Amino acid sequence: MHALEEGLFGLGLFGLTTSTVYGGLVVRAAMQFRRQECPSCSDFRSCAAEQPVQPPVSVLKPLHGAEPNLDSHLESFYNQEYPAYEMLFCARSADDPGLQIARTVAARHPEVPSRFYTSGEPPYANAKVASLETMYRSARHDILIVSDSDVHVAPNYLREVVSPFRSAKVGAVTCLYRGVIAGQGNSLWAHLEGVGMSIEMPAGVLVARMLEGMQFLLGPTMAVRRQCVQEIGGFQSLGHYCSDDFLLGNWIAARGHVVVLSQHVVDHVILNTGFLASVKHQVRWMKSTRCSRPKGHLGTLLTFAMPFALLAAAMAFLLGHRELALAMLTWGLASRVLLAAFVGSFVVGEPNLVQAMLLQPLRDLMGFGYWLASYSSNRIVWRGQEYELLQDGRMRSLSGSRSTAGQPRNNEHEPALTL
Repeated sequence: MHALEEGLFGLGLFGLTTSTVYGGLVVRAAMQFRRQECPSCSDFRSCAAEQPVQPPVSVLKPLHGAEPNLDSHLESFYNQEYPAYEMLFCARSADDPGLQIARTVAARHPEVPSRFYTSGEPPYANAKVASLETMYRSARHDILIVSDSDVHVAPNYLREVVSPFRSAKVGAVTCLYRGVIAGQGNSLWAHLEGVGMSIEMPAGVLVARMLEGMQFLLGPTMAVRRQCVQEIGGFQSLGHYCSDDFLLGNWIAARGHVVVLSQHVVDHVILNTGFLASVKHQVRWMKSTRCSRPKGHLGTLLTFAMPFALLAAAMAFLLGHRELALAMLTWGLASRVLLAAFVGSFVVGEPNLVQAMLLQPLRDLMGFGYWLASYSSNRIVWRGQEYELLQDGRMRSLSGSRSTAGQPRNNEHEPALTL
């Protein structure tokens, strides 16, 4: 019996060691990220003259319903310190409440050209892509910025995101984000999901950037050149995939373009304030990550600290080593608290840093549970529809209401209303 307990203790100790090494990699990756002068070359001054500093851009906003504080989030895009940009909005139907809110916000800012579209019933499993393709066909500028509706930005957002496009090498730009609570939502589950966005997500992105280079984009900000979208066959090429952000960046990088991680950080609003909604959202995200990056997702196991700390502590206690058990538990807790302190303060500027530090050990344990759940099945629920994730990352509708195979059909859209 002792042999089993000693073996499990060794496994826990191994996991604590790998998670601590991972923490060191996060620190190194963050320091490297913050030191960069130019994200695409060694001499920022040499690339600055390749393109205008502030070219006109088209901001593409897919909408779906009246999300909490949507008015405020859209307003932040109209308060940009940027000379020339247009706002494009698209929803599935003309009576979508989100589209109505967008019209109201746009009416307060006639100085910014704004247009509104409907995509109709989407021909893809990923309904968001139908909206992107509709707006893409009507966008007037060569720099396209796709941003989710649950994103709030600072006035310098466009200026900083567009800046790397000074270099002709750059094909796409994306941003880290921190999780913020929507409206009056103040549940424990919402805060835990926010910690995952503010600590775990940027830590993983920075390590991936250091080890492999940026080969993906993050959904809250996907800035791309029109030429790059054309090279991959338009947004419609993403229509049958769940991880459209990952694939868009991956396909652009595969064609020799540089993908840049901007140092600008945006606010990603947390809409799932209840336990079940939060769990379903995070398990769905984990499953899509497993299909997009199967090897990397498997390796994520070695980044968790608390499951291994609890295992090592329990086995040490059963073996009669109480002081060692306490040391193992303290090691795990300290590694997660320190990781949260570093990433929260140095990388994303987390406003509720102490809270994030205290919640990170629990969030780490829950993240391990979500990781395990990601292998439970290939089924996900997205916006009320049930899908099966196929091995190549595509989605197959289980309701039979949407096409998931073959070439997407062209979809007519209504004439735009310009403000």
